[in-house]
Amino acid sequence: MHRIALSALPLATFLSLFAQGAAAETFRFTAIPDEDQARLVERFSQVADYLEQRLGVEVEYVPVKSYSAAVTAFRNDQVQLAWFGGLSGVQARRLVPGSQALAQGSEDGAFVSYFIAHESTGLERADELPDEIEGMSLTFGSRTSTSGRLMPEHFLRQRFDNANPERLFSRVGYSGDHSRTIALVEAGTYDIGAVNYTVWEAAVEDGRVNTDQVQVVWATPPYPDYNWTLRGDADERFGEGFTEEVRAAFLEMDDPELLATFPREAFIPADNELYAPIEEVAEELGLLR
Repeated sequence: MHRIALSALPLATFLSLFAQGAAAETFRFTAIPDEDQARLVERFSQVADYLEQRLGVEVEYVPVKSYSAAVTAFRNDQVQLAWFGGLSGVQARRLVPGSQALAQGSEDGAFVSYFIAHESTGLERADELPDEIEGMSLTFGSRTSTSGRLMPEHFLRQRFDNANPERLFSRVGYSGDHSRTIALVEAGTYDIGAVNYTVWEAAVEDGRVNTDQVQVVWATPPYPDYNWTLRGDADERFGEGFTEEVRAAFLEMDDPELLATFPREAFIPADNELYAPIEEVAEELGLLR
């Protein structure tokens, strides 16, 4: 096999080879696994196709098994872009200085969590969580989920004099994702669950949940949540202006079917400062390293 001595090549040839090599690099992204994998693969395979057309580079979706694995993949440069929740985005940007939140769903500036309850509890929808939930069993989603753990715990502590959930409830679990939380409460494995409102509403609309067995009993106040975050070295890797091209790709995404898979009406601009309230709550609860 012949080895090419780059130093002997004409400058124009060397630059051409370099440009071809840079163009050949695959742009990889991941997403927190907040639903079952089949739905995630379907959604983000479509996103990969869309980004490939918009950006002119090969794009690959890299599935992960946990929220922490999404953050680790971003930190280790196994992916350059990620669809994070509020907390996982804060964690990732802390670990990779210079990284930027580029876009969020139009609903993500005022996101909410639902507390859902099994019909056997006798709980009904109310303006605040009732005293009767004390002593019941509760499942959060992932331990580092913004809508499935961080903010629900924050609002629980506000309501019950900063009580630790482990003391407030007879049993506390972590289901791993929102779809699993719904299934566990619907089955009566837990009395109460904390879920992302968009996952709940999509499941109800698709007929994937029996609302005779489980229903929403309280909605939290709004908070900022999901975001697309890009590593700070993207322009060096993929060319000057690449960051803005990625941002524009999301802001100009207008395929109703693709947007509906999130589900979001549209994507709007975001920046790191928007998630300062999430960072503050996470610090208070000791969830940031």
